[in-house]
Amino acid sequence: MLATIASAALQGIDAALVHVEVNAGEVGEPKPILVGLPDAAVKESDDRVFSALSNSGYRPPRTRTTINLAPGNLCKEGPFYDLPIALGILAATGQLRATHLDDWLIAGELSPSLPFPPLRRRCLFPSSIIWRPPCLLPLP
Repeated sequence: MLATIASAALQGIDAALVHVEVNAGEVGEPKPILVGLPDAAVKESDDRVFSALSNSGYRPPRTRTTINLAPGNLCKEGPFYDLPIALGILAATGQLRATHLDDWLIAGELSPSLPFPPLRRRCLFPSSIIWRPPCLLPLP
C-alpha cells in the first residue's frame, strides 16, 4: 500500500516541497530502501524510525519497503524526514488512518527513546513554508 506525506527540504533560507512516499508490502528481501537523493543523516533515518516505532508498540514492516523522497533531483539533508517516514510507514501498513495527513506539512527527528530531539533551524523552517499551513513541527 502506498502512503504519501508532505514535508520540505531546506534550500538556504527557503524551503521546497518534498513528498515522502512509502510503499510497503512489496515482494523481495524484507528491508527498507531509501531513494531520492538523501544525505547520510537521511539514510540513517531507517534505524531511528524503526527503533522508535518498535519502542512505541507499532510493528515495523516485515516486507520490502520503498521510501521515495520526491523530487529526486533535490538534495535532502538532515533528520527532518524521520517523522514523515514513520507516519508514512504506519499509514502504508494500515496501522494509522491517513485520512487527513495530506492536509499537513510534517517534519521532525525521532530517537529510539521517543522524546523529540531539538529541530535545528526551526525558526527558518516554518517561516519559509508558511504558504502551506497547517504544519506539524514537534519542538522540545
